[in-house]
Amino acid sequence: MSKPIRSRILFEMTLVFFKKYCRSLIAALTVCLSLCFNNAFAQNTPVKESVRVGVLYWSMTIPGQVAMREGLEAEADRINSEAIGRGLPAVELLTRVAGDGQQGIERQIAQMYELIKLQPDVIIVQPTDNAALAEPLREANRLSIPVVAYDQYISGGKLATFITSDNKQAGYLNGEYVASQFLNTQKIKLVLVEYPHVSSTVERLNGFLDALRDHDQPYEVLKTYKAVQPEEGRQAGLAILKDFPQSGSIDVIFTVNDGGGLSVVDVLADAGRKEIMLASIDGDPASVGNIKAGRLTQIDSAQFCGPLGGEAMKAGYYVATGRSVEKHILVPVFPITKETLEMYPGWLGPVPEAFRKPWAANKPIWEGKTVTSR
Repeated sequence: MSKPIRSRILFEMTLVFFKKYCRSLIAALTVCLSLCFNNAFAQNTPVKESVRVGVLYWSMTIPGQVAMREGLEAEADRINSEAIGRGLPAVELLTRVAGDGQQGIERQIAQMYELIKLQPDVIIVQPTDNAALAEPLREANRLSIPVVAYDQYISGGKLATFITSDNKQAGYLNGEYVASQFLNTQKIKLVLVEYPHVSSTVERLNGFLDALRDHDQPYEVLKTYKAVQPEEGRQAGLAILKDFPQSGSIDVIFTVNDGGGLSVVDVLADAGRKEIMLASIDGDPASVGNIKAGRLTQIDSAQFCGPLGGEAMKAGYYVATGRSVEKHILVPVFPITKETLEMYPGWLGPVPEAFRKPWAANKPIWEGKTVTSR
């Protein structure tokens, strides 16, 4: 091979090597510049300082719901105090209160649309009515604003999660206790004070009647009244006195909550109707006082209202910060009677250990377990 040819081959090989080296160098520089740019961008992009949480409360006249609000806002304070030290976003609450009655239902619809326009990171709502918020919930779904419901469900649309007391358990505990106080040969003369607009009170009534049937206790529903708030309860109590004026004409009254039930007790007690046994739900301190005094109420299945509100806030924060939550969370309830008064810690908890019920029951052990499902 001649010297010019060898020189040309060597030159071409050197040129090929140089081109490959340049391509590799350019690629490496590109990656390096990209990483530097991304790092600089990240340093100049501020971490989100807070998440905006819209909160729709129902009533501030029903003490149990006030306690739920206290639990929710206490959890928000706890989150904020921890967020400072851990570099996490704090909570900014945007709160609205619907109020009682039909006006409250209509007001809450408008309030939810108002919050949707503000585009918070999440909306936490205690619905005033099962169906009324279906359309605003669908609007929130359309705009990808997650919604957490607590205490009551919303029929329609998609919820990120639903947190409530175990309302069917509450009614069931009342029903089994009532059944234990009567012979199976006696048909109980029963009056119901219900509220068909929200899931919690419907489940309570269903649980109560299921327990009577499961314990083979015959009963006759004499009449049904509707009440969930104090004034409605007072009106129901007056109507009961008018409809059943004779002593002994009623054996048991079941009220779906203390918001209305306490007023029923006051009206009947003031009228001297001490022979009636009343079963209620919520665990209002005034109802606990009635049990202690032997003033009509003999059982009250108590919610742990503070922990319930706290669970709603915790779930809302998890959703707003992209963490997963269970789709359904049931907080246990506690059966307060004269026999169990000393074990009941109050609305703020903590939930007591399991115990054997001091009355006849198909399920003799009470277990305070939170139940979750996806």
